[in-house]
Amino acid sequence: MKYSITEYNALVFDCDGVVLNSNRVKTDAFYQAALPYGEAAAQALVDYHVQHGGISRYKKFAYFLENLVAPGHTGPNLDKLLSRYAIEVHEGLMACDIAEGLEALRERTESSRWLIVSGGDQAELREVFAARGLAELFDGGIFGSPDTKDEILKRELGNDNIQQPTLFLGDSKYDYQAASSAGLDFVFLNGWSEVADWFEWCNEKDITHTESLAKLLSS
Repeated sequence: MKYSITEYNALVFDCDGVVLNSNRVKTDAFYQAALPYGEAAAQALVDYHVQHGGISRYKKFAYFLENLVAPGHTGPNLDKLLSRYAIEVHEGLMACDIAEGLEALRERTESSRWLIVSGGDQAELREVFAARGLAELFDGGIFGSPDTKDEILKRELGNDNIQQPTLFLGDSKYDYQAASSAGLDFVFLNGWSEVADWFEWCNEKDITHTESLAKLLSS
């Protein structure tokens, strides 16, 4: 993080584990959706999901069917897995905690453009954020899958919706990789993250980290 939080032209937020306390919601939803294939397969999907935080559900379920389901096992196809997952996730997203300090940070950075760039489904994100009164905070837009974070960042930089300097606030290794590839500064939020080795990883990569948006605001 090269600048004071108020000096960035744009702030890019991941959703799960940053704005919403929803990482566990999605982990549980992956397990429940895959359970018709058995507990071992469902747990294997959860492990893959946690190891690949920030990647879309579409790619994770496709990988599950192609690589984690034992030969000869039958169960829901990709569309049915996605549908069951979406039902579980929507309920959880509507009920999970919103990050403390979000509106105070918006006031502190009133001249910055705010965007959501998430691995979550874009239509689902926009619906949930509108229903929970959060959409108006993100004047730069709410973006998600099926486009990847790399694709979204490249596009929004290209059309000047994101203008440098920009700070990406994320909670996964993929968030850091996407931010770095796009030339954005990055802060890792560890409070709700599912990255088990986050402390060692942040030290190794010299990544600025803090517990939450509230902690970032007070630093």
